[in-house]
Amino acid sequence: MGSAAHRKNRRKLALLVFLVVVAAAAYLFTDVSFANERLFRYAMKIRIPKLIAMLVTAAAIGGASIVFQSVINNTIVTPCLLGMNSLYTLIHTAVVFVAGSGSFLVVNGNISFAVDLVLMGVAATVIYSYLFRKTNHNILYVLLIGTVLTSFFGSIQSTLVRVMDPNEYDSLLASLVASFSNINSEIIVFAVLLLTVLIFALRRELALLDVLTLGRDQAVNLGVDYDRAIRRLLLGVALCIAIATAMVGPISFLGLIIANLSRQLLKTYRHSQLIAGSALFGMIVLAGGQMIVEQVFVYAVPVSVFITVGGGIYFLYLLLGKRRVNF
Repeated sequence: MGSAAHRKNRRKLALLVFLVVVAAAAYLFTDVSFANERLFRYAMKIRIPKLIAMLVTAAAIGGASIVFQSVINNTIVTPCLLGMNSLYTLIHTAVVFVAGSGSFLVVNGNISFAVDLVLMGVAATVIYSYLFRKTNHNILYVLLIGTVLTSFFGSIQSTLVRVMDPNEYDSLLASLVASFSNINSEIIVFAVLLLTVLIFALRRELALLDVLTLGRDQAVNLGVDYDRAIRRLLLGVALCIAIATAMVGPISFLGLIIANLSRQLLKTYRHSQLIAGSALFGMIVLAGGQMIVEQVFVYAVPVSVFITVGGGIYFLYLLLGKRRVNF
């Protein structure tokens, strides 16, 4: 039975890969002049970096959401619901506020990215490790505190913005609104390398996810250093969220949508398949959504708006619907 289910899920993943290829090709080649070589090259110069950013963002958010849900042992909680996007926004705003928009810490895309990642990784790991330990992973307390943290981070960020120089605010605003029309192309290579290094560094913890979801006592009895593994995974989640947010801005609810779609489609405990499915769903949503934004709405509405609205409705469905939610 297990082998049959595994083969069935592999076919489902292969179908998702095919849909990703279709969505990517549709985004790249829709409304492109193949007859004019110069126009074709110009279009590819603009669209290929955007597509790469979408794929990297989907992989980072999709993987981080599945890992985060497994760490906290609940399928309706994602990093954005606990304020990680707001934390990154606060950190990035604070760096601009303290150093100034003309500082090399802000002007240089790679250095700015590295500073934000370090601060985000340290702050998120300390805050959320302490939060989970003190609440004993109680989902109701975690959600309540996460809501408070989101408002807290947002209030501090809003205060910094109000006292900031208007010119510096203008330069900051572009990086705080999620849009694939305004991606930070300078850090794409850095982001891909960092994501690859993260996967390699956390390969042991990722392989232990199936065991970690059994609970602390069971994992410890099986010889797993539970606390260390959780800290390292939380650091990885924080860095993945920071990578995605630094490239395109905060995208609320994307992780909730794609992680739960992956769980509903695959119906498995194997995290290797769940992470792959979540990342592939994210690629389909972002590539297909951005194509609709550009070709139908002519850039009038960013794709993050549709994701936020759809994700909010889906979140309410998960909370209030008839499907069983593990609290």
